Amino acid sequence: MTDLASLQVTISGRVHGVFFRAYVESRAGELNLTGYVLNLPDGKVEVRAEGERQRLEKLVGYLKMGPPAARVDEVLTKWAEYSGLFTEFQVRY
Repeated sequence: MTDLASLQVTISGRVHGVFFRAYVESRAGELNLTGYVLNLPDGKVEVRAEGERQRLEKLVGYLKMGPPAARVDEVLTKWAEYSGLFTEFQVRY
């Protein structure tokens, strides 16, 4: 049986206007995760993702790096039980 989990991540730094959401969407797709990525009004980015815990941990590693033009200062993670709420991974506006 797979170890399914849910993850909420808030990323701060230079993360708006640097293709961060597209980067996250691409990495989440490669990892076969569901959820969303969203720019927050305070300049941070929020990611909600669900899937296999090992793949989620890999996503967190990608979030700590970010795309080339980004500067990631802080990555806050909250783990939770898998909910099955999402059917795909998408960029939210």
